Amino acid sequence: MDMIPVYINPTDKICNFILNRSFKKDNQLTDLVASIIDNVKNYGDTAVKNYTIKYDHVNITDIQITEDDLQKANMIISNSLKKSIKIAYENIKLFHKNQIHKESKIEILPGVFCWRKSIPIEKIGFYIPGGSAPLLSTVLMLGIPAKLVGCKNIILCTPPNKNGKIHPSILYTAQYVGITKIYKVGGVQAIAAMTYGTESIPSVYKIFGPGNSYVTKAKQIVSQKGIVSIDIPAGPSEVVIMADEKANPKYVAADLLSQSEHDPESYTLLVTINNKFWIEKVQKELKKQFFHILEKKNIIEKSLKKSKIVIFSSLEKCMNLINKIAPEHLIINCKDSFFWSKKVINAGSVFLGNYSPVSIGDYASGTNHVLPTDGHAKSYSGLSIDSFIKKITFQKISKEGLKNLSECVNILSSEEGLIAHKKSINIRLKNEF
Repeated sequence: MDMIPVYINPTDKICNFILNRSFKKDNQLTDLVASIIDNVKNYGDTAVKNYTIKYDHVNITDIQITEDDLQKANMIISNSLKKSIKIAYENIKLFHKNQIHKESKIEILPGVFCWRKSIPIEKIGFYIPGGSAPLLSTVLMLGIPAKLVGCKNIILCTPPNKNGKIHPSILYTAQYVGITKIYKVGGVQAIAAMTYGTESIPSVYKIFGPGNSYVTKAKQIVSQKGIVSIDIPAGPSEVVIMADEKANPKYVAADLLSQSEHDPESYTLLVTINNKFWIEKVQKELKKQFFHILEKKNIIEKSLKKSKIVIFSSLEKCMNLINKIAPEHLIINCKDSFFWSKKVINAGSVFLGNYSPVSIGDYASGTNHVLPTDGHAKSYSGLSIDSFIKKITFQKISKEGLKNLSECVNILSSEEGLIAHKKSINIRLKNEF
């Protein structure tokens, strides 16, 4: 494994290079994904099953999971896993429950009352990657806030294995959260099915969940068409670590490795004020810990080759670069991590100190792990209660209230040349019919 390249006080040109995510944006991918979406739109279940044969190498007869499948999953799952799911569930539920706030009715002027009401999105769809790494944690991250706000119709799509089965941990977690409409469909065909609906899979209003480049592109395409909305723009996982002499090289190396195992295109960056001697300790730890890793070694090695270490003369310069990057995950491992956390403007989720690895937030601290990547943290938030609701405004105005605002609106509407607007107010005040 090659050492991670080190950049000392990089120029603006080098910083722009560092800001660049390395994953490929293939125009051919768009054409392929669009064709799959169109076929599912036109041919429904038939297209879904054909693509499942082509890409998942399995011929499925029944698309929907049965009650028997759910019961079998419940029997297979170990008690230790069930206990861990319960702990994570309670923590995530507590954090998200505290995001729910009832809004007050406001009297703007005498006789003018305005208020806002949160309404759960009626129909939502979850995409959960399966295969060798079933993301049961994402089922919790999506399902818990959706259930808390009262979304009525929730479906879940996840790819089957070569035996036509869904991983039991996904099935158990889904039913633990309260989701029972589960479909053995993955890839672009799943996104298309949830968008347009098929004979077996209902259409939804909003789609949530991570996926590979094909799934991500499919979500982008259907959302751009205005048919459904999606959670947030997503890409390969990211972590930026800001470190001073307080940071333990062992922990820093472990954090870089843990994020690197997600994807060969993962974006991992260490930004520090420490000297080359401390950096050498990190590099040494990386090699040592990498040697003992048994799984996903190839993915980690490819990812680390794209990683970078940047040395600045001050933490201010470190933070300046970080806010330009707008990373998905940011670890601030400094003496006064809380002080520096106040300087963060752009980031998905922030972890403070030696004992706050991203892995904790990924599973069980309570915060949501569905976060914006590729710099989208400059304008997007991570998933929350608000992701599953829409807000409707209401107003109740008395005749007195209408009179109090009539002159203002008459002048404004006249200026815009909308005379019928003006008349709709005046007709009420003059008792004209």
